[in-house]
Amino acid sequence: MAFKSGFIAVVGRPNVGKSTLINKLTGQKVSIISPKPQTTRNTIRAIITDKNSQIILMDTPGIHTPKSKLGEFMVKKAVESLNDADGVVYIVEAMDSKPGKTDAMIIEKLRKIKPPVILVVNKCDVATRKRIPKSIEGFSGEMEFYETVPLSALNGENVDVLLGIIKGILPEGVMYFDPDDFTDQPERTVAAEYIREKILLLLRDEIPHGTGVEITSFKDRDDKNIIDIDATIYCERKSHKGMLIGKNGSMLKQIGTQAREDLEKLFGTKVFLKLWVKVKEDWRNKNSVLRDLGYGKE
Repeated sequence: MAFKSGFIAVVGRPNVGKSTLINKLTGQKVSIISPKPQTTRNTIRAIITDKNSQIILMDTPGIHTPKSKLGEFMVKKAVESLNDADGVVYIVEAMDSKPGKTDAMIIEKLRKIKPPVILVVNKCDVATRKRIPKSIEGFSGEMEFYETVPLSALNGENVDVLLGIIKGILPEGVMYFDPDDFTDQPERTVAAEYIREKILLLLRDEIPHGTGVEITSFKDRDDKNIIDIDATIYCERKSHKGMLIGKNGSMLKQIGTQAREDLEKLFGTKVFLKLWVKVKEDWRNKNSVLRDLGYGKE
């Protein structure tokens, strides 16, 4: 049997479960997750390899109407991924009976591409049985999809069905990554994303999206099995800095502790994590800061 491999873009509006689905498919925590929209800011590649195939899933930022240069970058990366893919997984929610404004914009872009598009109707675990068929009908009437899969990324229902369909559309190809790899992201990038995830989970809505994380130092100790990581959290207002630090440093300690625990599980070794908070007003519209945080031109 010939070896098959390819790149599959995972797209959808913010907060439909793209990262949750990718983590479930890979069996690893590749993409950070939070209940807040626009959690993913860049294209993250997750890798699934077996003896007959290698799937590279591209977790894209949620497509939305951008309100800053960071938002423009996020949407640009998501749209670019469509043209580079061998197939596309388009995720919607089972609670939606028809496309809204953002989904209509996404479908308009999907109509113009050549790769096959699989419609995934997610969150079936929280939708009523009557609503799921209505959702499938509402979206299927907008364009012709290669296949339609109702599933729950959270509990794994029908995820294996989706995986089989993805394997079916892969072209013959080479093994792009080592079979043990589950992501192409550098360790520094993963560390920054894990810290940002904890900010998203622990703080109020207006603060997390005005924060960015830069890893300023990432070193293995020569004499001990420990990784030393220094990171700076950027925020846009002095008041946000106070909230990020918390009373007597309590919030910053909580962010650091939870991030460190996840990083130790990922790296399989002790992690010594130091966090600082700095104010950079309107950093999401400053090209120099965006480049430093990995959101610049490639």
